[in-house]
Amino acid sequence: MLLPTTALDRVLGDKTAKSFAKNLGLVTVADLLQHYPRRYSNRGELTPIANLPIGESLSIVAEVVDARERRTKGRVSHILEVRITDGSGFLSLTFFNQAWRQKDLKPGVRGLFAGKIGEYQGKLQLAHPDYELFPEELSQFDAKAWADQPIPIYPASATVTTWMIQRALGIVLDTLEPIADEVPEELQKKHKLLSINDALEKIHRPSTKNEIASAKKTLVYREAFLLQANLIQRRLDNEQSPATARVSKSSGYLERFDASLPFTLTTGQSDVGSEITADIGKTYPMNRLLQGEVGSGKTLVALRAMLAVADSDGQSALLAPTEVLASQHFRSIEKSLGEDLAKEVGLTLLTGQLPTEARKKAMLQVVSGKARIVIGTHALFSEKVEFYDLGLVVIDEQHRFGVEQREKLRLKGKLSPHVLTMTATPIPRTLAVTVFGDMSVSSLTELPAGRKEIDSHVVRAGDPALVARVWSRVAEEIANGHQAFVVCPKIDESEKDQTGASVEKTVAQLRQNQALSGVRIQELHGRMDADQKAQIMQAFIAKEIDLLVSTTVIEVGVDVPNATTMVILDADNFGISQLHQLRGRVGRGSAKGLCLLLTAAEDDSIALQRIEAVAGESDGFKLSEIDLELRREGDVLGATQSGGRSSLRLLRVIQDADLIQKVRAELEELFVIDPSLTNNSTLRLAIDQANAAENLSKG
Repeated sequence: MLLPTTALDRVLGDKTAKSFAKNLGLVTVADLLQHYPRRYSNRGELTPIANLPIGESLSIVAEVVDARERRTKGRVSHILEVRITDGSGFLSLTFFNQAWRQKDLKPGVRGLFAGKIGEYQGKLQLAHPDYELFPEELSQFDAKAWADQPIPIYPASATVTTWMIQRALGIVLDTLEPIADEVPEELQKKHKLLSINDALEKIHRPSTKNEIASAKKTLVYREAFLLQANLIQRRLDNEQSPATARVSKSSGYLERFDASLPFTLTTGQSDVGSEITADIGKTYPMNRLLQGEVGSGKTLVALRAMLAVADSDGQSALLAPTEVLASQHFRSIEKSLGEDLAKEVGLTLLTGQLPTEARKKAMLQVVSGKARIVIGTHALFSEKVEFYDLGLVVIDEQHRFGVEQREKLRLKGKLSPHVLTMTATPIPRTLAVTVFGDMSVSSLTELPAGRKEIDSHVVRAGDPALVARVWSRVAEEIANGHQAFVVCPKIDESEKDQTGASVEKTVAQLRQNQALSGVRIQELHGRMDADQKAQIMQAFIAKEIDLLVSTTVIEVGVDVPNATTMVILDADNFGISQLHQLRGRVGRGSAKGLCLLLTAAEDDSIALQRIEAVAGESDGFKLSEIDLELRREGDVLGATQSGGRSSLRLLRVIQDADLIQKVRAELEELFVIDPSLTNNSTLRLAIDQANAAENLSKG
């Protein structure tokens, strides 16, 4: 929306503007106007006190029950204690050396009270709260209307209260000029939308609940409309970017590879392969997400695409998040290709921990074009790494890389390379972008024959008997000839910024555990050099290690068919995506897998919800939807990953998915009729402003 970008200090004054910027991140008039109420209260109805969360800053509507003053010795000579109620419970307001407030806070007076909920001697309290009292004398008619009028309750802070925000918005709304509308008039009429000005007025200063509903409907539609317009424009711009068409040739690398396979591709692998082949054969860059559960064959599909690019004398870069995974990809692809074909395509590994000479040799292979398939880590981002003709970028486990990091690799091509992103669990941002239509999506839903579902259980760490049973269960699996992983959040106790169990301490404890007597235990973590990590993994694969205690370096790509059990300590330290990925390391053979998620997370906490979600659901895409609900989408049009402040205001990706699709269809029709938006100049300006803001954020 083309909202005013005037700085708040010009409207509210310097002091207030600085406070709004510091505490709420609100800098412009547009920021303030889009700081929508979290909920609404009515002056005539009281909101529950009984279950107020300790430690949170919030606002409540309540009635004063009584007030009493106590005298004390020392710096605090007077303490005023005011008891308020909402009918469900009581809350104490405490004021130090402010006895004069007793004149305002008389029994029976109602108001809005704000502050940080604390606890003193087993009772809920607000220390030095802010408050706004409701008028005592109103006519009968006015009193009813006034009591029924919704009170907007805004996301606030201890120093910027909800009514301070309300007053600031009142100043802005009273002087707001008519705002240009980016939605064409025919669509406004079709969907019975309010004007922007009217919608903003009714969302911030509603007279009835019906006004709130109509305002939200209007603002949600406009938000979906502008986001879709930006994404469609981005796709159209992408199609104008030149890329080299990559087509496999008869008797080329791809054809020879397919002929050598000892098995037939699944229907899904074949269909997805055809989609990718069609995309990379176009003269504009592919941007495709390949989603599939662990073991569904994503790497094989990617390898076939890389061979097709090699057939056209181009290069492909497969980007892996860890040294362990990069090395495993290299070995796996080398084995799949066979010695002769691997040599012909110049299969090359390039990581940060390669010996100097090996690294120089690898970089020479890359810059000369002899290395047509390059497997690497973050080292590929280095300015020293140059490609001869980069045609395809394959990003494995894309959630481990930032948007800007991935962009660095994309810019290494002479022309824009095609991009294939792979993941077993789409992160919220990716799912959001997928729903909004910025990426093409392919899914592999078939799992290898014989693959069994993994049993997953939450284990409360506060129960010693249950914890003891975890280790005896691990011992049973090992006694049956299987292997196990134990995952810890940190390496050692020196990591003060990281909570949870450490690898080093856990290894020491498990070696003293009688249930694991005779078990061969080894540690693995990111501080080890590449050779050491590779040696340990090879020993584990060779069944020379029974129990591997590790950090998340084993999160992706590690394939040990004999490993059946995984114990994740302090599972609340990990996100849904990580937990799902970790779990996917077991049960990759013929035996059923077991995943035990230990946690001390509190009841009803978000952390516990995450863990229980993973234990109760094995479908990666469904888990990503749950993750999206819990963490939000991130910056859909920018570079922020999920977990930070969402760029979406009222729009919700899951709840509003149908609306998003409908709006997209309407916009696609509009772009067909008016591709340059000549007849929709306001929308053109809004898109240009959004792009300018994104470019500015990138520096």
